[in-house]
Amino acid sequence: MSIRVNNIAMNIEEDMSTLKNKVSKKLKISIEDIKEFKILKESIDARKKDNIKFNYAVEVICDNEEKIVKRSNDKDVKLEDAVIEEFKLGNKKMKHRPIIVGMGPAGMFAGLLMAQKGYRPLIIERGEKVEDRTETVNRFWSTGELNLESNVQFGEGGAGTFSDGKLTTRIKDNRCDFVLEEFVNSGAPSEIIYSGKPHIGTDILKNVVKNIRQRIIDLGGEIRFNSRFEDIVIKDNYIKSVVVNGEEIPCDNLILAIGHSSRDTYEMLYKRGVFMAPKAFAIGVRVEHSQNMINTNQYGKYANHPRLKAADYRLSYTTQATGRAVYSFCMCPGGEVVAAASEEGMLVTNGMSYYDRDKDNANAAIVVTVGEDDFEGNTPLKGMEFQRYYEKLAYTVGGGGYKAPIQLVGDFLEDRTTTRLGAIKPTYNPGYEFKDLKECLPRYVTQSLKEGLINFDRKIKGFATSDAVLTGIETRTSAPVKITRNENLQSINVKGLYPSGEGAGFAGGIISAAVDGIKSAESIMKEYCPLD
Repeated sequence: MSIRVNNIAMNIEEDMSTLKNKVSKKLKISIEDIKEFKILKESIDARKKDNIKFNYAVEVICDNEEKIVKRSNDKDVKLEDAVIEEFKLGNKKMKHRPIIVGMGPAGMFAGLLMAQKGYRPLIIERGEKVEDRTETVNRFWSTGELNLESNVQFGEGGAGTFSDGKLTTRIKDNRCDFVLEEFVNSGAPSEIIYSGKPHIGTDILKNVVKNIRQRIIDLGGEIRFNSRFEDIVIKDNYIKSVVVNGEEIPCDNLILAIGHSSRDTYEMLYKRGVFMAPKAFAIGVRVEHSQNMINTNQYGKYANHPRLKAADYRLSYTTQATGRAVYSFCMCPGGEVVAAASEEGMLVTNGMSYYDRDKDNANAAIVVTVGEDDFEGNTPLKGMEFQRYYEKLAYTVGGGGYKAPIQLVGDFLEDRTTTRLGAIKPTYNPGYEFKDLKECLPRYVTQSLKEGLINFDRKIKGFATSDAVLTGIETRTSAPVKITRNENLQSINVKGLYPSGEGAGFAGGIISAAVDGIKSAESIMKEYCPLD
């Protein structure tokens, strides 16, 4: 049992050492009476730029806790029991060990939990281990040499490894705490446990992923890299085996955590009759501003204060002309725009930040919703083909070699092709060309983007500044399909197949994907007992 104390406000200039004293006063006890003290949540209140505050929730353990809570008579002080939700492992015996396809967040955390519980999973990953993958990705960024099996989308850690390592999520699930704690146990900064906007950064995340891999192996799991999931054998609506690099492996339970860019896998599953449906997503561009401008807008006179990190933003707007939502996505403070292609002759961008977020530019995707009515064809893969069409177009418009088309915001709003850069320097590699972005995006998307940028400029002064850089294009905001599943998280028409994470259409980000993978693992473990 413990006491939770919410809404402890601290001025930005107050030293952290005063936090415990504030809590003791609120509880009407001495500091010496506090046996254990832990920060549960830290958030920044920057609504008043001249009076920025930090807000804390803390956990306190002491004697006479019930009496203290009652005496405080404060709605921000409450008693909490430690509730640990456990589930009973099943008693059915597995014929074969469970197989997980994909070593992104969903597959990685499904594998970690199953290894911890004695199920010794086999994890199949088409890409390389993270240290080799890093070399491959860096080579692509510098030379344009694309590895189709190991790239920004495919490989250990998933697409999030070459992003910002953001750990924010809107889902409410106690499994989120498990994910954060396991990240910390594997080398992530401890502050992610309580930060209101936790992030790891791609530099630290790579080492964390490597450590989780080793923990899975030490617990009896096996991970095969450079191993392509080529086919699935289904008999009488039950999964019987999988084909990996030409080898057929018997399988009763398969967690399918393929990520949102495994287009060849989607095609194979569709041919094998696995039920799926098209899903809405969003496409657009990356925008780059001066990080200092964003800091000033968000923090006023406290911009670049040592207690404040690089500022971020989240913006949304529904357009008058098209009725579509325009919103910022995957905002990367102090980061860079990166090439994220996974197929030959197609161009797609992403954003990336390191832990310190100390680069000159801020970037984010500014995207517009698209859905079934926008896609041609009548198969569940029509959204995927929509992505491919515009990625091919962007590659061609950029001139090939994975050079990206770019345009300054001022020119974009006035339908002019950019001829020279202003104050903001593009960060995208392997290079860029000045082009009109309406040549590689649907007209309704560019219309919506123009209206959205003008609206966002009212919210963040300078957002639509003429020198800001737009880089095309962003298409991988989420999976273009949903692999439908039942209440036990199995495919509705293939028993033993557990579509999971972002690639299956059930998550959006590192934490939610990890949680979904854990839930799939739990579903299997509730039915089957650990391996002998």
